[in-house]
Amino acid sequence: MSFLITKADGDTEFFKVEKLRRSLRRAGANPTEINEIVDEVGANLYDGIRTQEIYSKAFSLLRNAKPPAAARYSLRRALFSLGPTGFPFEKFLARLFELDGYKCKTGLIIQGSCAPHEIDIATYKDDHSFVGEAKFHARPGIKSDLQVAMYSYARFLDLKNSRVCDESICEIKEFWLITNTKFTTTAQNYGRCVGLKMLSWDYPKNDNLHDRIQRTGIYPITVLQSLTASQAETLIARGMILCSDIAKNENALSLLHLPTGKQQELMKEVGEICGSR
Repeated sequence: MSFLITKADGDTEFFKVEKLRRSLRRAGANPTEINEIVDEVGANLYDGIRTQEIYSKAFSLLRNAKPPAAARYSLRRALFSLGPTGFPFEKFLARLFELDGYKCKTGLIIQGSCAPHEIDIATYKDDHSFVGEAKFHARPGIKSDLQVAMYSYARFLDLKNSRVCDESICEIKEFWLITNTKFTTTAQNYGRCVGLKMLSWDYPKNDNLHDRIQRTGIYPITVLQSLTASQAETLIARGMILCSDIAKNENALSLLHLPTGKQQELMKEVGEICGSR
C-alpha cells in the first residue's frame, strides 16, 4: 500500500522506502538494523504523516541500536542548530572548503564597481577561487527562491572586477549561493541559465552539501547527543564549530563545568562519531 507523506514545506509525495534505507545506510547502520527500522517505520505509516514524525521514529530506533549512526543520521537537523544567526554556518562552510585545499575568509566587505558588498565566504587556492553568500535557515521547509538567486547574481555582476586577495587567482570569477535547506525549482533553473553556482543540502544531485560533509568526514558539534543546546551554543561562541575541535582541545570543555562522567561520555561520543579530523 502507498502512503502520502507531508514534507516540511507542506508539499506531499509518496513514501519512498529506498530513500529511508539510503539515509540509514549513509549514517552507518548495518543491513539488519536498516531492515528492522524500515519494518517498524512502515508499520506506523498513515496517509498524511509528516516527514518529521518518520524521522523522529527512525532516529529513536537508530539511537537505541547504534548511537553514533543516529548522530550522523541527524546531520541535517544539526545544521539547523548552528543558529540562530548565520555566522556559525559560515564558519562551518569555511572549514568544509579548507579540507578541499582552499584558503577561506568570512565576513568580508569588498567594494564592487558600484557598491560595497558584505561577503559571507571567500575562498581561493592555486587553480580556483570564488565568493559566496550563505543563506542559513533554522528550520526545514524554508527554501531559497528566485528572488534570492537573482539578487546573488546581481551582486556577482557588480563584483566581477574585484579581488578577494592580492594573489593572481583572487579575481572574482564565480559567485556561489549556498543554503543549508533547499532551492525552489525556479531558482535552480535560473542559476543554471545565468551560470550562478548553487549548493544546497540536496543540490546539485552529486557533490551537494550533504555529499561534501560526508566526503570530508567533518561534523558540527550540534550532532553530539551528549551536548545540550545551550552547551553547544557556549562552545560555538568560543569558535568550536566541529567535533574535531573538541577532540583536539578537550580542555575547552572546562567552560561547561561538566561532571567527570559526563565529560568522559561526551569524549567517547566525539571519538565514535567524529574521530580526529
